[in-house]
Formats: sequence, C-alpha cells, structure tokens
Amino acid sequence: MGSIKRRKGKSRIEFPEDYCVVDIETTGLDPETCEIIEIAAVRYRNGKKSAVFSTFVKPERHIPEFITGMTGIDDTMVENAPDIKTAILDFYNFAGSDMLMGYNVNFDINFLYDNLLRCHGIYLQNDFVDVLRFSRKVLTLLPDRRQTTVAAHYGIEIAGAHRAARDCEICNACYICLRDEMRRQEAM
Repeated sequence: MGSIKRRKGKSRIEFPEDYCVVDIETTGLDPETCEIIEIAAVRYRNGKKSAVFSTFVKPERHIPEFITGMTGIDDTMVENAPDIKTAILDFYNFAGSDMLMGYNVNFDINFLYDNLLRCHGIYLQNDFVDVLRFSRKVLTLLPDRRQTTVAAHYGIEIAGAHRAARDCEICNACYICLRDEMRRQEAM
C-alpha cells in the first residue's frame, strides 16, 4: 500500500467541539508489515466526553519484547481479542463520520486506513486534526514535541501513557491546552 496514494480525509487546522480522538498501539512502525494490537477512540460532543471505544486486537504474529516493554501489552493479553477484520470494522462503525483527532495522527490514520481497506474494501475518509501541529506552532522552546513532553509542560498526568485509551485522554487534554493558548495568542 505504500506505493498507492491513500484516498483519506483532509488534515484540518481547526478547533472542533465534536470529534473523535483516536490512538492505536502496533507491533512496529510500518503499516505494511506491522500489526495493530490495540485501538481506542473517545468521542467528544460539545467538548465533553460522550462515548469510548477500546479493544485489543489479536495479531497474527508474536508481539515483540520491545513493544511489550513500551506498552505493557503482551501475547496473553491479546490471545482472546478480536482479529483485525472484526476490530477495524467495529472502530469504523464507532467513529462514523466524526472528525478524527490524534497526536501525530497520520501514523494512526495510515494504519487504520490500510487495514480497513485491506479487510473490507472501505476507505477511511474522515477529515482529521493533528494535535502535534498545534504543539509545533505554540511550544517552540520545548526540547521536543512528544505527547508526553507536551503533557508534562501543561501539568497533565501521563501515567498509563502508551496504552491507546489513556493516550486518547492525554491527547485531548493537550488539545484543550494548546487550543486555549492559541486562542489567547490570537486575541493579543
């Protein structure tokens, strides 16, 4: 799929009140060779959490020790989880036509897009907002723009990071802080 141009939604720079924060955990960085092992999405309406979707995904291959060390997800945790074909369709149905949001969300979108297309022939065409773009604009003096660094800068609790549902919560908290800071700067 790497050589095929994805027909995904558009990247937006805006501050929606209705959106779905998404995050995945994977066995590596390449959507063509690595697998999704966890998907989470948190729906917000009028800026308030209204629903949560979270599932492990049973991969076809062993989860690398490095990934288990980072995420805490091991083979026993996913052995009774749905396969990617079931999990990706459940995610797609949950997200509906919502604007998607995430931190470095292109990574997540590409995995979700490729798996949805491969398993069901469906294009994931939801527009999306990348919170990382806001942090690059606002927090120019931070040593890096990792989600945990941005969260720490704003005093957001990062315990449980690198698990999909918790990363959705951290991302949303970063989004609110960055949105408010950008609005203050624009008002000056």
